[in-house]
Amino acid sequence: MLSAIRSTLQVTAPRCARAASAVVIEPKTNDFRVENEPVYEYLESSQERKDLEAALTRLSSTTLEVPIMIGDQAYTTDRVQHQPMPHDHAKKVAKFYHATPELVQKAIDVALTARADWERVPLADKFNMWLKAADLMAGKYRQELNAATMLGQSKTVIQAEIDAAAELIDFLRFNAYYAQQAIKWQPVSPDKSSTLNSIRWRGLEGFVAAVSPFNFTAIGGNLAYTPAMMGNCVLWKPSDTAVLSNYIIYKIMREAGVPAGVVNFVPADGPDFGDTITQSPHFAALNFTGSVPTFNRLWTQVGNNLSKYRNFPRLVGECGGKNYHLVHSSADVTSVVNGTIRSAFEYCGQKCSACSRLYVPKSLWPQVKEGLVARQQELKVGDVREFDTFMGAVIDETAFTRITGYIERAKASSTLSIIAGGKYDKSKGFFVEPTIVQTSDPMDRIMKEEIFGPVLAVYVYPDADIDAIIKLVDDTTPYALTGAIFAQDQSWLETATEKLKNSAGNFYINDKSTGSVVAQQPFGGSRLSGTNDKAGGPQYALKWASAQAVKQTFVPLTDVKYRYMD
Repeated sequence: MLSAIRSTLQVTAPRCARAASAVVIEPKTNDFRVENEPVYEYLESSQERKDLEAALTRLSSTTLEVPIMIGDQAYTTDRVQHQPMPHDHAKKVAKFYHATPELVQKAIDVALTARADWERVPLADKFNMWLKAADLMAGKYRQELNAATMLGQSKTVIQAEIDAAAELIDFLRFNAYYAQQAIKWQPVSPDKSSTLNSIRWRGLEGFVAAVSPFNFTAIGGNLAYTPAMMGNCVLWKPSDTAVLSNYIIYKIMREAGVPAGVVNFVPADGPDFGDTITQSPHFAALNFTGSVPTFNRLWTQVGNNLSKYRNFPRLVGECGGKNYHLVHSSADVTSVVNGTIRSAFEYCGQKCSACSRLYVPKSLWPQVKEGLVARQQELKVGDVREFDTFMGAVIDETAFTRITGYIERAKASSTLSIIAGGKYDKSKGFFVEPTIVQTSDPMDRIMKEEIFGPVLAVYVYPDADIDAIIKLVDDTTPYALTGAIFAQDQSWLETATEKLKNSAGNFYINDKSTGSVVAQQPFGGSRLSGTNDKAGGPQYALKWASAQAVKQTFVPLTDVKYRYMD
């Protein structure tokens, strides 16, 4: 077990700054190998910083009009929407339109028509398109993607770079690489002179719907374009609060060679989109990241409509979590403090993997508390265009109201106490101060419910109760996305790792619960966190393909009897 733990830790090292090309072509086979895209550092006077500042100036000085794209046709409707900057909500970065149910249906029809030609494109050619797109994102469009993500989704420069550049590029390259390797396998043909067995990979019969969230630009690209890479045609409904960055992805993929109609860009009201796609007999699959209620609604609709479909639809979903850091009395306090602050408050806690509940032994609590409060006071909350900002604004007023409701409840409760933060202001941007709340009740709502904001709940437990706390961590919430344990006691690490096996799809040892990297920590959880299909892993691309087994016989069949019958 310890060797497995150590090997897990070895792959979590941060990616370095600039490196050589991330794609290597094998000259003899024309196969390719890929590496993780480097994360740029944006040091003062660096070229990437100058390029990013120029992109920020350009995009913040205009409101880009984003049409609905169905096939090669751009559409607008009278359902006009705007995407504001969360940190300066008087400024709009995009004007866009919600599709009507009739336009959603048109997108279905266009996708079904485009499917036949797209599926005939060899997978190797599709992989080359994806690699070309990744190169465009790594170079020509890197700072446009980053700037759109910073302005429209209020990400700091490093959070945008990790997401809209490195992770998005990694998804394109590694999904192509994993698919290339997977399709090499062919079934056994014991005597190829008489019989040849083979597998061919097809897209799913029908269309795929991709419903993506605001919090990661890369997720939008992955949800829409990995199914497309495997031969499917897709209806992509982006989040209203990520339209600008997602539309840039759409345009880059078209420039890379993806034909019209393969991915249709369809912003829409959620129920209009969901009701229309699930009513179609050609609905083949859903690729979803978002809330549990929305996923439940779509799954229920699919169940109610099963008799209509040509095939059983595939449903893939990731729905967030109530992620934990569990601290043992032997833990390194500095690692606990710094890891928890980053995990809980980077990108305002609006990561599906963000630490939202912290369990600390009483013996370490004075040191941990002192460290958390000191670090919290160092965090600058403000405009993400200022490079010393640690945290921008939460995404919109709905999120602001939900998050501040938990803070106000903590102020009024006799079992909750705010030990750091607690302030908020929406006059210019939707700013919420990083807030740490201590609870005397480990089953309080603040320890159980997903807040999706910069609020960390802490429960201090008696050291002797550690075994019961492990069970409490596992049983408190209906989620199972990410979790982390901190200890120097190797025996306890082994015990806790085994007992918490089902508590998280991504499990960290002496590391924060956020920061998964494509191909290093494939991401996803189970229970109400989702279907655990592991985006960024080797099996993900094949989820969107349908295998056909083919047997070809070269020797005529000359009799109907078997030899034992003679």
